[in-house]
Amino acid sequence: MRALALLLACLAAPALACGPDSDCVVGDRTYRISLPEGEVTGALVFAHGYRGKAAGEMRNKGLVQVAHDRSLALIALQSADEDWDLPHAPRRGDASSDAEMAYVDAVIADAEARFDIDPSRLIASGFSAGGMMTWELICRRSAAFVGFVPYSGTFWSPIPETCEGPPANIVHVHGTEDPVVPMDGRPIADTRQGAVPEALAMYAGFGGYEPAGTERRGDLDCKLSLNPDEALLALCVFPGKHSFRPALLSEALDLLDRR
Repeated sequence: MRALALLLACLAAPALACGPDSDCVVGDRTYRISLPEGEVTGALVFAHGYRGKAAGEMRNKGLVQVAHDRSLALIALQSADEDWDLPHAPRRGDASSDAEMAYVDAVIADAEARFDIDPSRLIASGFSAGGMMTWELICRRSAAFVGFVPYSGTFWSPIPETCEGPPANIVHVHGTEDPVVPMDGRPIADTRQGAVPEALAMYAGFGGYEPAGTERRGDLDCKLSLNPDEALLALCVFPGKHSFRPALLSEALDLLDRR
């Protein structure tokens, strides 16, 4: 009986032989995952910045801890190239393929099958270019996530005229003195970063959000808006430049936890 159990474990190992230190393969793409101890209630799906790596996100102990403190797995996405394939991104023209959306769909399905991740308890976030990826998920995959935290990144210009539904719970985090992705964007190569206020205004109109006051959370000053279904759209700024701080992500997630 013991020998049979060992054989079965060895046969099953390749399917699970991935994690924070090794790639999980989905088609011709990969991702990495870190599981908390004990119960896993869902996952924080995180997109890296320009030329980033999923492996690098897994070395960010603060980021990992933010997810684990909430009994969430951390799923680190990996771009196929040095950047995400998004509409109007440099050298990509007016529209992207559906590759990134299909990739995220595949990652979610794979994580559910391999690690029993609850697909109804997913939060998407990302920093810089990963924040741009997060906004694309907001606009095209809102039903797949219970909330979003785009951090220091938004759409490439021009901002979409509208998005797919349903309206999402969103906390956008941004440094007031960010020179890399300024709140009003800047030209890069043959395109331009979108303006954060314009993206938020578009989404507020799309989702029917109305101003609902302000709130201070640590170093974050947040302007809150709610729609008739109590979905949250928040802009939370901090005094600083283009820097990722897990503590600020944690504060943003606390806002989402109240939804």
